[in-house]
Formats: sequence, structure tokens, C-alpha cells
Amino acid sequence: MSLPLPDSDALAASHALQKEIAAVIAQAGGAIPFSRFMELALYAPRLGYYSGGAAKLGASGDFTTAPEITPLFGQALARAAAAIIAQSAPNIIEFGAGTGKLARDVLTALREEGVQVARYTIIELSGELRARQQEALQDFPQVEWRDGFPGTFDGVVLANEVLDAMPVELVLKTAAGWRRQMVTVEDGRFAYVQAELDAALSAQLARQIPDAETFQEGYLTELHPVACGFMGSLAGMFAGGKGAAILLDYGFPAHEFYVDQRVGGTLMCHYRHHSHPDPFYLPGLQDITAHVDFTAMALAAQDAGLPVLGYMNQSGFLLGCGIADLLLRTDPEDAVRYLPQSKAVHRLVAPSEMGELFKVLIVGNGIDLPDAIVRADRSRRL
Repeated sequence: MSLPLPDSDALAASHALQKEIAAVIAQAGGAIPFSRFMELALYAPRLGYYSGGAAKLGASGDFTTAPEITPLFGQALARAAAAIIAQSAPNIIEFGAGTGKLARDVLTALREEGVQVARYTIIELSGELRARQQEALQDFPQVEWRDGFPGTFDGVVLANEVLDAMPVELVLKTAAGWRRQMVTVEDGRFAYVQAELDAALSAQLARQIPDAETFQEGYLTELHPVACGFMGSLAGMFAGGKGAAILLDYGFPAHEFYVDQRVGGTLMCHYRHHSHPDPFYLPGLQDITAHVDFTAMALAAQDAGLPVLGYMNQSGFLLGCGIADLLLRTDPEDAVRYLPQSKAVHRLVAPSEMGELFKVLIVGNGIDLPDAIVRADRSRRL
């Protein structure tokens, strides 16, 4: 694996985090669940990937998200948000707002359409990203920041590439049955060891993969109890109110997720626009993600009383929101301006790019989605 070398300060921060994780492992008796390792690598105070100070997004970061590709993405989401606001309340919550680009594009588009947003709340764990958001959104006084869920809420929730960054459990099919991947320290390095599943994880396995016992020995995959808990929290927030959450991420329904060909799971790391599978490489300096099981997310919401309003690929959603019409606001004869936007839209909607891999799950109460979005619905495939 040939990856860019970090500077001395970044390397020192990673070494400090490795020591902290090793101390947690020692205190736990020699091993911790992978989900705990992932939580520390991403969110440990001051040193975790999202809680530290390094740039995450854009050319100087580790990856690029849809809002960074073109403002048309946010403008399209604004159309869906406007339809939901018209049936609920002029409030928006965004989880994990990145650089603030999506918030700015959504708020700008809504303002241009005459839709007033009373409150735009960002829930952000990264201090570095929060600072970038505050700079990007200084012209929008209705923006505020919170550290957690409000008790109740009416309006729109946006979550773009949030679920994939939530800690996952790794489980491995062995000759003795399914085992939980634990993280230990061997010869000064992090390594895997196996442990039996506890009752909660056994129940999660049975819920996510009903035919789990049919898989071959050596099959490794992810379970998503944290993300499922997040969906339950959304249900609690919307209880008794009106509104909808739009969750965009890469992933699959269960029948496409847990297949023999995906024997090594979907866990992936992102470092300086390089992707690789080693979560133990420079903890704190790289993102660690896993594809989303959208069936599990839908079931978790429904189990908590929050109905599924729609599920579709990103292409169908954005086209249903009118992104093609938005593109044509730029004169195709103006090649200098039109061609970059056309290429960006192609990247977002083409099946060979982000259009099929990325999915959109919409859950909510008391909301009817626009017909153009309903026509793209694939909920029957969950």
C-alpha cells in the first residue's frame, strides 16, 4: 500500500491517539469491539478524525461529497425541502454539514424561491468543520449549532453521507459460528481477535441477516446497531409532529448487501483521496466508513414508529427534484459555464458514477412527497 506520508505534526497526533486507544484496550482487559475502535479513531476528543483539526473535504482533504461537486445538488434538495416545509414547519436540521456548502446552497435556493427558513440547525461533531461552516454561513442568521438531537421537531432533516461514518460492528463466520471482531494489541500493533456475540449483537445479526447461518466460513460483514439507533432517535424526534428526514448515502438493500460475492464486507478507509481497506493505518488521520444497509435503516425507523415515505437511487431522486431543469438555467450555448455543470450532474446521476451506488431513504410523519419523487420510489426492493 503506497499512501502519501503525513507531516510530523499529523504523525505525532496519530501516535498520540494510538496510545490512547491502546490504553482503552488495556483497561478493557486486552480487547475492545471493532465498533469501539472505530468510534475512538473517528471521534476521540481532539485526536479523532472528525474531532481533530485536519481538513477532511475538498482538494486538501481526503474525499469529496456531492455538495462540493456542484451547487445544483443543494438546489435540488431545496425543492424537496420546500415541499416538506409547506406541509410542516420552516425548520431544517442538517446532520454532519461538512464545509457548510450544502446548507448555503439549500438556504440560498429556498430564499430565491421565497421560502423563509426560520431555523437551520446544524449538528456537527467536528470542530474543524464547524469553524468552516460558521465562516461559510455568516450571511444566514437563522443558522445555529447544536451538539445533539432536539426533544421534538417539525420540519426537514438532511443527512448527506452521515450514516456511513457511524461505527459498525464487524462479524465473521467461523467454523464455530458467527464471531465478533475485536481489536487487540500484538507486538505494538493493532490486530483482530474473535469473541462470541453477546445477546444484543446476536439479535442484530438475526434482524439484519435472517439467513446468516447459510453463509460460508470466512465471510466478513458489518452490522449497524449505531445507525439503527440513530434512526430510532429520528423517530422519537418526529413523534407527534410533522416532517421528514432525507438520508443520502452509498449502500444497498439487504438482499444486495449480504451476498456471497461480498465476502470481505464493505469497510473502507479514505486518506488524501486514496481508498484502502486497512482501518489500523494512521488512526485519526483517515476516514473509516462502511456501506449502509438501507433495509436495516428502514426497519429501525418503522420499528420506532416512523414510516418510510420513499426509497430510491440518487439518480431518481435528483431527477425527480428537477436537477435537469436546474441545469438548463445555464444556457447550453455558454459552453464555458454549461459544460462543467453538465459534467457534474452526470457524475451525480449516471449509474456508472454516483447515480446508482448512492441511495436516498426518506422517512417521516404527515408528509406527502411530490409525485415526481414518488415515481422514483423503490421501497418494494428494501
